[in-house]
Amino acid sequence: MPEHEELDRERVVAVALEQIDAGGPGGVSLQGIAARLGVPVPDLYRVVTGQEDLLEAVVAHLASRIEAPLDEQLTRSWQGYLQALAHRTREVMAEHPRAFALLATRHPAAPWLRPPLRSLSLVDDFLDRLIGHGFRDASAVRTYQDFTSFLLGHLLLESSMRGAETSPPEVALDEGRAELPTTDGEQDVREHAHLVRLRPLLAQDTSEEQFETALETLLNRLEMELMQ
Repeated sequence: MPEHEELDRERVVAVALEQIDAGGPGGVSLQGIAARLGVPVPDLYRVVTGQEDLLEAVVAHLASRIEAPLDEQLTRSWQGYLQALAHRTREVMAEHPRAFALLATRHPAAPWLRPPLRSLSLVDDFLDRLIGHGFRDASAVRTYQDFTSFLLGHLLLESSMRGAETSPPEVALDEGRAELPTTDGEQDVREHAHLVRLRPLLAQDTSEEQFETALETLLNRLEMELMQ
């Protein structure tokens, strides 16, 4: 790296993402990153505290890509918003399938946040948009849970078909120091009004209900196709 280029966290994360794209999360090496940037390994510790901090930074980078502003024309309706958000998430997966698996399997900042939509501000905006379109609180929360289950199921399968390892790492990151399954992370949610109000609903385990609903929907669709 030329001397005039300052070493910063963003550059280190970009190289780490390149390593993950090439060899999965197990391919991340501080020595390799230092060699790629032309700096001594100790210099990296000025911007990251270690490998786990680096992987968390990669997860945060991918989450921010999903959270970036969507097309205002497409998101005027709640259906358009969900479609645009789903396609954005799939775009991130398609560009970085191995890193997406990391995003999908790491512990979120709080147990009631669900990968891949794991950003506090994104989930608060998600709930705000749905409630603004007439969804009741419980319906908005259920939609978030169903939507994330849909994304995770489809996109993890697709990422594995693109070469990603989808099993959790041996040592799971503890982003926000969340202790699953009952303790919230240490990130402050007070500035996110919907999350403060709806945390009890978000924390409920509805996995069995979601499974049965998704299965029934699939069977109904197949029956309709058979009748055509």
